[in-house]
Amino acid sequence: MSSVSDSEGMKVGEVARLVGISVRALHHYDDISLVVPSGRTPKGYRSYSAHDVERLHRVLTYRELGFALDDIAVLLDDPSVDALAHLQRQRELLDARIDRLHQMAAAVDKMMEAKKMGIQLSPEEQREVFGDNWVGDDYADEAQQRWGSTDEWKQSQARTASFSKDDWIRVKAETDALEADFAAAKTSGVAADSDEASALAERHRASIEQYYDCGYEMHVCLGEMYIADERFTKHYDDRAPGLAQYLRDAIVANAARHE
Repeated sequence: MSSVSDSEGMKVGEVARLVGISVRALHHYDDISLVVPSGRTPKGYRSYSAHDVERLHRVLTYRELGFALDDIAVLLDDPSVDALAHLQRQRELLDARIDRLHQMAAAVDKMMEAKKMGIQLSPEEQREVFGDNWVGDDYADEAQQRWGSTDEWKQSQARTASFSKDDWIRVKAETDALEADFAAAKTSGVAADSDEASALAERHRASIEQYYDCGYEMHVCLGEMYIADERFTKHYDDRAPGLAQYLRDAIVANAARHE
């Protein structure tokens, strides 16, 4: 290895902080010849060049995608594949993973909403009603922790205890229809403080009252949550860009009418 001065490269601690991994991991990558620093400082410390750091980023991207270190070494050292081809492949794999994560996040949103409302369906029935991306009880604890001690949670548990599969199918259809009507209103330019938007907000409040008492103050709190929690925001904005904010504004305007 060639020797470089401190000014020509980065020390191991600097690289670790830059990419967000431990010094120990960098030492391990060096030991197995996966990312070998191209130089040493006059004091004998590892010194990483820009090229070394670029290789390290490729390693970490493949690791994030689930590749084993041995497989990454083979991929990076394949003489038939150039750096641009690696980046293109990594981009394709990342896009595929992002799509899958978006699907999983949407399923988690459904599960949280369902648990908040006290769903009492078998896993098979949950998938039938809510779709193939339904994740079952994997993420139930968060809803329980957030709302389990509230009167609203207790009411929802009591009211939905007798809900049948057909009831949940009806709830799902009504929810989808309401969200579609909100999206159509937003897209067509209906003002959030208009009579039409107010009627939609009342439908939304009535849908919540299937599970627990939802006065206007509580309704406004829900509206604020839709824009404060990125998962709810994404759920609505996937229907129509800006729909979460529009829904919140319609709820707030409707509540103001009833002060």
